[in-house]
Amino acid sequence: MPDDPFALFDLWYTEARASELNDSNAMALATVAPDGQPSVRMVLLKGHGPDGFVFYTNGESRKAGELAVTPRAALLFHWKSLRRQIRIEGPVTPVSAAESDAYFASRSRDSQLGAWASDQSRPLPDRATFEARYEDVRARFEGGDVPRPPHWGGYRVTPERIEFWMDREHRLHERRVFTRTGTGWDEGLLYP
Repeated sequence: MPDDPFALFDLWYTEARASELNDSNAMALATVAPDGQPSVRMVLLKGHGPDGFVFYTNGESRKAGELAVTPRAALLFHWKSLRRQIRIEGPVTPVSAAESDAYFASRSRDSQLGAWASDQSRPLPDRATFEARYEDVRARFEGGDVPRPPHWGGYRVTPERIEFWMDREHRLHERRVFTRTGTGWDEGLLYP
Protein backbone atom coordinates (compact mmCIF):
# COMPACT_ATOMS: atom_id res chain seq x y z
CA MET A 1 0.00 0.00 0.00
CA PRO A 2 1.46 3.42 -0.93
CA ASP A 3 3.14 5.50 1.77
CA ASP A 4 2.31 8.77 -0.04
CA PRO A 5 -1.19 10.00 0.93
CA PHE A 6 -1.87 11.37 -2.57
CA ALA A 7 -0.90 8.09 -4.23
CA LEU A 8 -3.13 6.23 -1.77
CA PHE A 9 -5.98 8.67 -2.42
CA ASP A 10 -5.57 8.13 -6.19
CA LEU A 11 -5.70 4.37 -5.72
CA TRP A 12 -8.85 4.45 -3.59
CA TYR A 13 -10.50 7.10 -5.76
CA THR A 14 -9.90 5.05 -8.91
CA GLU A 15 -11.52 2.04 -7.23
CA ALA A 16 -14.45 4.21 -6.09
CA ARG A 17 -14.97 5.59 -9.61
CA ALA A 18 -15.34 2.00 -10.80
CA SER A 19 -17.58 0.73 -7.99
CA GLU A 20 -19.84 3.60 -6.88
CA LEU A 21 -23.01 3.88 -8.94
CA ASN A 22 -23.61 7.60 -8.39
CA ASP A 23 -21.36 10.54 -7.64
CA SER A 24 -18.19 8.76 -6.61
CA ASN A 25 -16.70 12.27 -6.42
CA ALA A 26 -19.23 13.38 -3.77
CA MET A 27 -17.69 14.63 -0.55
CA ALA A 28 -19.06 16.17 2.60
CA LEU A 29 -17.66 19.66 3.13
CA ALA A 30 -17.67 20.94 6.71
CA THR A 31 -17.22 24.62 7.50
CA VAL A 32 -17.88 26.73 10.57
CA ALA A 33 -20.13 29.78 10.88
CA PRO A 34 -18.88 32.96 12.57
CA ASP A 35 -20.85 31.99 15.71
CA GLY A 36 -19.01 28.65 15.87
CA GLN A 37 -21.91 26.58 14.52
CA PRO A 38 -20.59 23.75 12.32
CA SER A 39 -22.18 23.33 8.91
CA VAL A 40 -21.85 20.42 6.49
CA ARG A 41 -23.14 19.70 2.99
CA MET A 42 -22.29 17.54 -0.01
CA VAL A 43 -20.23 18.99 -2.86
CA LEU A 44 -18.43 17.40 -5.79
CA LEU A 45 -14.67 17.00 -6.10
CA LYS A 46 -13.62 18.57 -9.40
CA GLY A 47 -9.85 18.36 -9.14
CA HIS A 48 -7.18 16.98 -6.86
CA GLY A 49 -3.43 16.56 -6.52
CA PRO A 50 -0.57 17.37 -4.16
CA ASP A 51 -1.71 21.00 -4.02
CA GLY A 52 -5.15 20.07 -2.71
CA PHE A 53 -8.77 19.13 -3.37
CA VAL A 54 -10.95 21.47 -5.47
CA PHE A 55 -14.69 22.16 -5.52
CA TYR A 56 -16.74 24.98 -7.06
CA THR A 57 -19.64 27.05 -5.76
CA ASN A 58 -21.44 30.36 -5.74
CA GLY A 59 -19.21 32.85 -3.90
CA GLU A 60 -22.30 34.32 -2.25
CA SER A 61 -23.46 30.98 -0.80
CA ARG A 62 -23.49 30.14 2.89
CA LYS A 63 -20.40 27.94 2.55
CA ALA A 64 -18.45 30.69 0.77
CA GLY A 65 -19.42 33.20 3.46
CA GLU A 66 -18.27 30.83 6.18
CA LEU A 67 -14.99 30.19 4.37
CA ALA A 68 -14.42 33.95 4.03
CA VAL A 69 -14.53 34.28 7.82
CA THR A 70 -12.82 30.99 8.73
CA PRO A 71 -10.83 29.70 5.73
CA ARG A 72 -10.49 26.13 6.98
CA ALA A 73 -12.54 23.05 6.14
CA ALA A 74 -12.88 19.33 6.53
CA LEU A 75 -13.81 16.92 3.74
CA LEU A 76 -15.20 13.40 3.99
CA PHE A 77 -15.41 10.85 1.20
CA HIS A 78 -17.51 7.81 2.06
CA TRP A 79 -17.65 4.94 -0.41
CA LYS A 80 -20.12 2.47 1.06
CA SER A 81 -19.58 -0.16 -1.64
CA LEU A 82 -15.87 -0.27 -0.77
CA ARG A 83 -16.45 0.12 2.98
CA ARG A 84 -13.93 2.96 3.06
CA GLN A 85 -13.76 6.61 3.90
CA ILE A 86 -11.19 9.38 3.70
CA ARG A 87 -11.12 12.44 5.96
CA ILE A 88 -9.17 15.55 4.93
CA GLU A 89 -8.58 18.73 6.96
CA GLY A 90 -6.81 21.95 6.10
CA PRO A 91 -6.86 25.58 5.02
CA VAL A 92 -8.96 26.74 2.07
CA THR A 93 -7.99 29.22 -0.64
CA PRO A 94 -9.78 30.36 -3.79
CA VAL A 95 -8.49 28.88 -7.05
CA SER A 96 -7.34 31.25 -9.79
CA ALA A 97 -9.83 32.99 -12.07
CA ALA A 98 -8.30 31.09 -15.01
CA GLU A 99 -8.90 27.75 -13.28
CA SER A 100 -12.49 28.73 -12.44
CA ASP A 101 -13.07 29.91 -16.02
CA ALA A 102 -11.75 26.64 -17.45
CA TYR A 103 -13.94 24.49 -15.23
CA PHE A 104 -17.02 26.68 -15.79
CA ALA A 105 -16.56 26.34 -19.56
CA SER A 106 -16.58 22.53 -19.19
CA ARG A 107 -20.01 22.49 -17.50
CA SER A 108 -23.22 21.83 -19.39
CA ARG A 109 -24.97 24.93 -20.68
CA ASP A 110 -27.93 24.32 -18.34
CA SER A 111 -25.58 24.19 -15.35
CA GLN A 112 -23.90 27.40 -16.50
CA LEU A 113 -27.27 29.12 -16.78
CA GLY A 114 -28.28 27.78 -13.38
CA ALA A 115 -25.22 29.42 -11.83
CA TRP A 116 -26.49 32.79 -13.08
CA ALA A 117 -30.11 32.18 -12.04
CA SER A 118 -29.51 30.93 -8.51
CA ASP A 119 -29.02 33.02 -5.37
CA GLN A 120 -27.62 29.91 -3.72
CA SER A 121 -28.51 29.42 -0.05
CA ARG A 122 -30.88 32.41 0.05
CA PRO A 123 -34.62 32.05 0.72
CA LEU A 124 -36.73 31.24 -2.35
CA PRO A 125 -40.43 32.17 -2.20
CA ASP A 126 -41.46 29.40 -4.63
CA ARG A 127 -40.00 27.18 -7.36
CA ALA A 128 -41.72 29.24 -10.08
CA THR A 129 -39.58 32.26 -9.16
CA PHE A 130 -36.38 30.32 -9.76
CA GLU A 131 -37.70 28.80 -13.00
CA ALA A 132 -38.65 32.28 -14.27
CA ARG A 133 -35.16 33.57 -13.45
CA TYR A 134 -33.66 30.61 -15.27
CA GLU A 135 -35.75 31.38 -18.37
CA ASP A 136 -34.69 35.05 -18.22
CA VAL A 137 -31.04 34.05 -18.06
CA ARG A 138 -31.51 31.55 -20.89
CA ALA A 139 -32.97 34.32 -23.08
CA ARG A 140 -30.18 36.72 -22.09
CA PHE A 141 -27.43 34.35 -23.26
CA GLU A 142 -29.29 32.78 -26.19
CA GLY A 143 -27.01 32.25 -29.18
CA GLY A 144 -23.79 32.97 -27.32
CA ASP A 145 -21.37 31.55 -24.79
CA VAL A 146 -22.29 31.75 -21.11
CA PRO A 147 -19.51 33.51 -19.21
CA ARG A 148 -18.66 32.58 -15.64
CA PRO A 149 -20.56 34.75 -13.17
CA PRO A 150 -18.21 37.03 -11.22
CA HIS A 151 -19.51 35.57 -7.94
CA TRP A 152 -18.85 31.93 -8.91
CA GLY A 153 -15.57 30.05 -8.55
CA GLY A 154 -13.50 27.34 -7.00
CA TYR A 155 -11.89 26.63 -3.66
CA ARG A 156 -8.93 24.42 -2.84
CA VAL A 157 -8.57 22.58 0.47
CA THR A 158 -4.84 22.08 1.09
CA PRO A 159 -4.57 19.05 3.35
CA GLU A 160 -2.71 19.17 6.63
CA ARG A 161 -4.21 15.87 7.77
CA ILE A 162 -5.54 12.93 5.76
CA GLU A 163 -7.05 9.83 7.36
CA PHE A 164 -7.83 6.61 5.49
CA TRP A 165 -10.42 4.38 7.17
CA MET A 166 -11.20 0.79 6.17
CA ASP A 167 -14.09 -1.18 7.62
CA ARG A 168 -13.16 -4.44 9.31
CA GLU A 169 -15.29 -7.15 10.89
CA HIS A 170 -16.44 -6.70 14.49
CA ARG A 171 -15.71 -2.94 14.26
CA LEU A 172 -11.95 -3.65 14.35
CA HIS A 173 -11.44 -1.01 11.68
CA GLU A 174 -8.11 0.08 10.22
CA ARG A 175 -7.25 3.79 10.44
CA ARG A 176 -4.14 5.20 8.79
CA VAL A 177 -3.37 8.90 9.27
CA PHE A 178 -0.95 11.25 7.52
CA THR A 179 -0.05 14.61 9.09
CA ARG A 180 1.82 17.26 7.11
CA THR A 181 5.19 18.33 8.48
CA GLY A 182 7.58 20.99 7.24
CA THR A 183 9.32 18.47 5.00
CA GLY A 184 6.60 15.99 4.06
CA TRP A 185 4.24 13.72 5.92
CA ASP A 186 4.29 11.84 9.21
CA GLU A 187 2.35 8.59 9.07
CA GLY A 188 0.73 6.64 11.86
CA LEU A 189 -2.16 4.42 12.89
CA LEU A 190 -5.16 5.22 15.08
CA TYR A 191 -7.16 2.89 17.27
CA PRO A 192 -10.53 1.98 15.71
